[in-house]
This record gives sequence, structure tokens and C-alpha cells, in this order.
Amino acid sequence: MASIEINEKWKFIVSKMIILLILLALCLTGCSINIPLIPRPEPLREQVIEGKGTAKILLMDITGFISERGKGRSFIGSASPSLIASVRETLQKAESDTAIAGIIIRINSPGGTITASDIIHHEIIRFKERKKIPVYSCIMSIGTSGGYYIATATDNITAHPTSITGSFAVMIMTMNIEGLMNKIGVSELTIKSGDKKDILSPFRPVTPEEKQIVQTIINQFHGKFVDTIMARPGNILNRKDVESLADGRIYSSEQALAAKLIDRVGYLDDVISEMKKKIGVSDAKIVTYYLPGSYKGTIYSSSTVESSISSGFLIGGGNFDWLGETQFLYLWKP
Repeated sequence: MASIEINEKWKFIVSKMIILLILLALCLTGCSINIPLIPRPEPLREQVIEGKGTAKILLMDITGFISERGKGRSFIGSASPSLIASVRETLQKAESDTAIAGIIIRINSPGGTITASDIIHHEIIRFKERKKIPVYSCIMSIGTSGGYYIATATDNITAHPTSITGSFAVMIMTMNIEGLMNKIGVSELTIKSGDKKDILSPFRPVTPEEKQIVQTIINQFHGKFVDTIMARPGNILNRKDVESLADGRIYSSEQALAAKLIDRVGYLDDVISEMKKKIGVSDAKIVTYYLPGSYKGTIYSSSTVESSISSGFLIGGGNFDWLGETQFLYLWKP
């Protein structure tokens, strides 16, 4: 057995040496070979997941922490676009394809920054105004806060039987490490031109006046969330109902249906069937867009751009830096 393993190793080494010799010979004869170490960015491509027919139903993803940030470049990989950029590129490609008859947005997100959530909501609304095709959403495992905010731009919201939604509220998170700094003998010095320039600084307590300033902004953003829920297609709730539901609590899919926050409880294939009925076809191609190098095998394959909340404590990338950044959030983070 040992001799066989040694022979296999030598075969591997010899094959590599042959390849190197061939490359060297090509270089000596003046041939140039350009092998990029980092893949060049390429436009989205279409892949048919299942189904036949002329009409296409596009699956689009809102996954992970919703942010304006892109994913940073790794040592051997290329940088990924932000979720905002990915959504806009997807919608532009879908708009230019006359065969796209409907879009289903798979949502699996706890939310994210207010600005990113609002921009994506805006992009979907504008797309619907231009393309004039139905856009449905399906909340998979979680579709809370900013995730639900985006769903309200769609014509119909379905939630998986075991999904969680809700958390219709706003928060801003910071830390006060003044006590810790004092214990380790480190002092902080801030020179400022206005007494509120370092508002929410982690190095000193927040004054009552500063807290009220921030609370006023949060209340405005909360009111915008309520307005967005009120404006969703098919909404039958009055403002008082929505305000009572939007206290930050979470809901199971059945609770959300009873509260009239979603249109139905079901599975992704149920949403696809409903979309086919809506566009008046018995069969359609279920397609998705992907970046070269990824593969989508089924309707449950992962999204093109993923930004996992589980790594949210890391600095950089597309995730929120919990330890060093202060942002207004439509986010459920227990």
C-alpha cells in the first residue's frame, strides 16, 4: 500500500512539472498567457431552475443583513456588490427582458439599516410602475423589520408556516464604556465646537436632552414604517391598528395572517403556483440571476449575494459592525 501511495505522489509531482515546463516553453517562444489571479467582475447571467414555456418567473433574494455595504475583497476572490446594487442590477435586467412576466422575492432577513431597506423598497415600487408585472414576496425563515418593510412593496406577501415576522420598530445601538475606561486607567479627550457634536459618544453618558433629540428622530423613522405598512397593496388596516401592531414585537406566520399583516401562509411552490395563475399560464420557466462561479440547482438554492447576520460582529464586509458603528436600524436583533 505504501509503494502505491508513493507512486501516486510521484505521478502528481511529475504531472505538475510537465505543466510548468510547457508554460516555460510557451513563455520562451514569445507567447503570452494571461491568467488572472482574481476573477474579473461580470454581469449577471440567467439560469433556468425548472419549468417550461415562454413566460418567465424570476426568483430574487433579500438575504441576511440589509446594508449599503458591499462584501469586501478576499485574498483570492473579488469583491461582491452591496445588496442595494444587486437588487437594482437584477431589476434592470428583468426590466429589459420582455419574457419576464412576474417576480417572486424570497426574503430571509432580520432587517438592517433604515436607508438600505428604504432604497430597496423604493427600487421595487419604481420597477412595478415601469414594468407593470406582478411582484410577490415569500418570507422564508425570517422576514422581520427591514425585511418586512421591503415585502410591503410587493403585491402579495406569503409567509412560510414556520417563519417569523414583525419587529416593526426602530432602534439605535451604542455603548457606554466610560466605567471600563476608568478602571483600566485610560482617559478620552474630545475637542468640539458644539456641545452636542459627540452625541451618543460611548465615552460619556447621554444627557436627557440628547436622548430626546435621538428619540425624536427615531419616532419619525417609526412613523415612516407605519406609513409604509399602511400603503402596502391590499392593506385593510387603519392607522390605529398598525400602530398597535408596530410596537417591536415579533409574530409567527399564523399570527401575522390573523393580524392581516400578510396575505397568506404557504410554501414557495404555492407562491409560484399563484403567480402562474396571476399571469395566466399553466407553466413557466422559473429563472434566477447569478454571478459567474455560483450555481443554483433548485428554487431553494441560496441567493446571489449573501450577508449573514451570524457574522455581524465582524468589522467590515456587508454586515453591521456592532462594536464600532452607530446606525438607525429597522432590525430585529434579540
